[in-house]
Amino acid sequence: MQVWSSLSVSEQKALLQRPAQADSVTLSKTVADIIANVAQQGDSALFEYNRQFDKVALNSLTLAQDSVAKAVKQISPELKKAIDTAYDNIRRFHEAQLPNDIELETSAGVQCSMHYTALTAVGLYIPGGSAPLPSTVLMLGVPAQVAGCERKVLCSPPNSEGSLHPAILYAAQRCGIDEIYLVGGAQAIAAMALGTETIAKVDKIFGPGNSFVTEAKQQVSQMPNGAAIDMPAGPSEVLVVADEHAHPAFIAADMLSQAEHGSDSQAVLVCNSETIIEETKQEVEAQLQTLSRQDIARQAMQHARYILTDDVHQAIEVSNQYAPEHLIVQTRHPRNWLSSIQYAGSIFLGAWSPESAGDYASGTNHVLPTYGYSRTYSSLGLNDFYRRFTVQELSFDGLQNIGNAIMDLADAEGLDAHKQAVAIRLQQGGAK
Repeated sequence: MQVWSSLSVSEQKALLQRPAQADSVTLSKTVADIIANVAQQGDSALFEYNRQFDKVALNSLTLAQDSVAKAVKQISPELKKAIDTAYDNIRRFHEAQLPNDIELETSAGVQCSMHYTALTAVGLYIPGGSAPLPSTVLMLGVPAQVAGCERKVLCSPPNSEGSLHPAILYAAQRCGIDEIYLVGGAQAIAAMALGTETIAKVDKIFGPGNSFVTEAKQQVSQMPNGAAIDMPAGPSEVLVVADEHAHPAFIAADMLSQAEHGSDSQAVLVCNSETIIEETKQEVEAQLQTLSRQDIARQAMQHARYILTDDVHQAIEVSNQYAPEHLIVQTRHPRNWLSSIQYAGSIFLGAWSPESAGDYASGTNHVLPTYGYSRTYSSLGLNDFYRRFTVQELSFDGLQNIGNAIMDLADAEGLDAHKQAVAIRLQQGGAK
């Protein structure tokens, strides 16, 4: 436990540092080589990476729809109902975000408008690993579906049977995703960004992943022929602001729910009660014993921070400095602190709002900025699946009304052609 007020500014800054990420130079070169290989060899590179990384030899990268239908039949009614519940809530929340076009006459005769149009082709990356992630399919697929994206391309690493978990496929089916490819890792990002013989290029790539996937997204987003991405990301994290009224068992459970994501995840407790902190640490140890992913969670908890503050106000200040992906406020009157919170990917208010709710079924999106990016990036939302453009239409009277302002500004910037584009029209209109 660290006492915040006893630390110097530099010590406070050091305390809030995230766990060190992998060697960025080595990682960057490895990913660049994978992207170059996919660009040059297309599908053959993807087949080879499937053999090398996923230990499976495929005859096709495409998962046929009859295979999807067959797999979906294997899902238990309970899991299907859970996916349906989550789908309905996520869809309801994202439909409420539908943007409205704007029409405005800024000056007499000067009509301006803003219009939204869905992205044509989006790539949805679903990580593989030790557990299926149908929730991520929903978090990406639902807004793409609501926005009306024509192509929804899903890529995920194949399992040992050369397929994907039935829960992933059922979630994809609910979201109207009919392009499903058995490829994962940095190579999947490269394929979606650049295109191969089988996988047509997409406009923007969404979804979380390991350090290789994250690095690949960053690299393709900077390529002239690449693709846009949703946001930069790092390891998952949670910060809990608590007071003396908080429940230590709840806090511990929330911290461990992030810790089990990966060994590089981080959980932080900031509290004004030393008693609550000590009881939470005891709860963490007790609950660790019950987890199937205990080893991963225990490694992650080595990065945990327990910070004692003078009061809740100071705890909020610590949170704002950290800018967490997930922020849980377990205080007596949590909503009272909402206006003081500046940076967080998603906020969970009160004892009955576990981070798990946002991960699965409350309706908000669980694709969030991590590693301090919540200072400048927002949680994934419906607008991320649109592009917007502006339109202006001027009558001759409208051009007359603002013509002098345009010409004077163009003259001040030394852009004669800009000035002439207005002057020639005013002269022509005046001649009539």
